[in-house]
Amino acid sequence: SEQRNQVRRVTRIVSEEPERLALEVARLGRPRPARLEFLATRKKPAAGRITREQFRVRFQDMLAQQFPDETAASLTAAADLEHSLSGSYVRGLLRNASSTWAVLGAAPAESPAIYDGLLTFGLIWLDRARQSAHHGRVAGLRLFFPEGTGRATAHRLAALSSTTAVELYEYNPQGGRSRTIDPLDAGNVESWLTQRRETEAILNAAAPFLDRVRRHAPDAIQPHIVPGAGHLEVRYRGLAFARWQPDAIFFGIGDRQQVLSPGREAAFEKLLKELETYRSPLASGATHALYRAQPERWLESMVAADPCRVDARLDPRFVYAQVPALSIGDRGVMDLVGVTRDGRLTVLELKAQEDIHMTLQSVDYWLRVRWHHAREDFSRYGYFPGITLDPRPPRLLLIAPSLRFHPATDVILRH
Repeated sequence: SEQRNQVRRVTRIVSEEPERLALEVARLGRPRPARLEFLATRKKPAAGRITREQFRVRFQDMLAQQFPDETAASLTAAADLEHSLSGSYVRGLLRNASSTWAVLGAAPAESPAIYDGLLTFGLIWLDRARQSAHHGRVAGLRLFFPEGTGRATAHRLAALSSTTAVELYEYNPQGGRSRTIDPLDAGNVESWLTQRRETEAILNAAAPFLDRVRRHAPDAIQPHIVPGAGHLEVRYRGLAFARWQPDAIFFGIGDRQQVLSPGREAAFEKLLKELETYRSPLASGATHALYRAQPERWLESMVAADPCRVDARLDPRFVYAQVPALSIGDRGVMDLVGVTRDGRLTVLELKAQEDIHMTLQSVDYWLRVRWHHAREDFSRYGYFPGITLDPRPPRLLLIAPSLRFHPATDVILRH
């Protein structure tokens, strides 16, 4: 407390229960050990926890209907933080005389992020179940989700190893009956390529403004064209601060944008000066808002400016952002596509913070790049001019700052 400290050295765990932990502790100057207990507080469970506990009971009935010859065991909605198992799902095992399956289910009316993470936590649970020797051999994983929520999960199955058996089941939230679904019927994700000549036309039209602005910091300022849009963003180490359109130019950070008119030139110059001062790796104030904003895009700008610092085989002339564009919105990772000097396509996925979902979010993008590559769309739309692309599937590089990979990443990569 503010008045005093108490110091104890833990010598052993006396007992460990779900809501009680008893420790044997030693105190300096006392010859005999003492006992220290931690008790869980009695508080009202969150609404989400109640919903998941109710779903756990329904899930058991659902499994009994779908698999009458198998027995559900150890169904729980409790989190296991030590093994990165979320409390947002109900997990357990299905056993019969010859095999065991790991099962994971998501309750109705969860957020889209919960359904998006189904395969991530399913693979972690499969790995954990296989590590527990008393479970015997675990044949694979069965995932359950409400009707219409499994599109991303089905799409990602195409990237899994053939040795990882995953079955998908969608259920009716009202009736509670489930049915198996074919990933090929449910896993399509739309994506598209913009003609490179359209991009070049926008860059050429905006060239006078870009040349003027980049004189301030040529190594820090880069143009970015939003896929499918007719305007161009100008970014300072990944942070958008201006927008060029054929009929007007806007400047400002976030929603605080205004038209760049002759009377606002001084304000524009002031903004550039602030970016130069605070959005720099040498800035003294690392807590400043301009320094902390958009860390993924800052990382993206570093890699795009010199991809060889990540992989010396990459051709520094060709690095494209958000190509192809995906219809599934912001996935929280930055997407770059490059090519090695001998023509092998390479997908670069970047994340500035530790994220358990990074691997499978990257799979979304890699699958679409592979799909377009197999149809020779990159060459047809004007990308990588003068390069003969290797027909093999693209490489995938996951990039994050040091010590910013989630510990469960290795588990998921094994699959």
